[in-house]
Amino acid sequence: MKSDIDQLMEAVGMDAFLVTGPAKHNPAMFYFTGGAHLTHAELIKLRGEDPILFYAPMERDEAAKTGLSVRNIADYPIRELLKESDGDVIKAAGLRYKKMFEDLGVNSGRVGVYGKSDVGKTYATFSYLQESMPGITLVGEGSDSMLLQAMATKDVQEIESIRSIGKITVAVVDQVADFITNQKVKDDVLITNDDRPLTVADVKSRINLWLSEKGAENPEGTIFAIGRDSGVPHSAGDPDGFIRLGQTIVFDIFPCQSGGGYFFDFTRTWCLDFATDEAQSLYEDVFAVYTQIMSELKGNTPCKPYQKRTCELFEERGHPTIQKDPKIQEGYVHSLGHGLGLHVHERPWFGQTATEDDVLAPGAVVTIEPGLYYPEREMGCRLEDTVWVKQDGSIEIMVEYPLDLVLPMSIA
Repeated sequence: MKSDIDQLMEAVGMDAFLVTGPAKHNPAMFYFTGGAHLTHAELIKLRGEDPILFYAPMERDEAAKTGLSVRNIADYPIRELLKESDGDVIKAAGLRYKKMFEDLGVNSGRVGVYGKSDVGKTYATFSYLQESMPGITLVGEGSDSMLLQAMATKDVQEIESIRSIGKITVAVVDQVADFITNQKVKDDVLITNDDRPLTVADVKSRINLWLSEKGAENPEGTIFAIGRDSGVPHSAGDPDGFIRLGQTIVFDIFPCQSGGGYFFDFTRTWCLDFATDEAQSLYEDVFAVYTQIMSELKGNTPCKPYQKRTCELFEERGHPTIQKDPKIQEGYVHSLGHGLGLHVHERPWFGQTATEDDVLAPGAVVTIEPGLYYPEREMGCRLEDTVWVKQDGSIEIMVEYPLDLVLPMSIA
């Protein structure tokens, strides 16, 4: 949580950090500003002190709404900076950072850098900054970053933000189910009102529309994969593919709040009208493992053993798993889940990169998504829910929705 940041900074030896870029669709900046309308800003936090937000003059009111301490970036006039740097734009940008740091008393120590901006310009600017301030050490981090450790547990407001986008998500899923089950059928293919085959692209266009109408965005796209495509875990689905009766449909939807806020992640597997015996058996194996793992989840326990347990359960049912062969492309081929928040995938991790720090701590929000995939048999199945670890260590599915495999058609 944000309240842990100073402690985490001390643990990794970080004296200050900088966040750069817009406030929207920029998780690090959104985390501190709440997604205010800031097209570009700079945020600097020293350990033990409140963060300072540097804003562009045109956005002073938006900056004030964040509740943060604010400063006008125009206090460092670009015209004067360009004079000092002989017209070199990159040096002028680096010089601005230097003056900002010096004004805040940052002249030495380890300084983390986060946010989103153009890689080339940022690299050049930070290289100049490092050269001009030899007393500081700029620090870039990976998947175990200090901020991701903070984000791994959520406060009450964050939990409600995720629950809110979750309710929107399942409402749209319900609309999709209603839409596809009310189509006409010809030769086992769904037919639109203008007598053409219904395609994956048709369904996805409605998903985007319905999400938008409810105030959500879909920046990462949607998986709506049918038949063979459902047997490839992250196949988005063939846009021109027809929607057919009886085939497995893996529907994985992961929208976020408008402006790039908190994500939700949710998957169901459907067969329209009927399921083949083979598809039904596959579903029953996934459902059994999903149910067993859900019953075993406990707060304050490490995540990685749940991946091992999932592999064992699938192996007992005769399926190959990534535990036995990391290169397999059928059976159970991915990790059990992942943390969820301002990123679709964030800490805590369950898979091979999970460490002892990846724990189902109170406040953690994670996905649980066992699945089986057999592309050559033209089928796949995944069931996914987003769960929250409550303060008492109990596990709660954030938004409930039926797990049924077969959706009956409303039109014969």
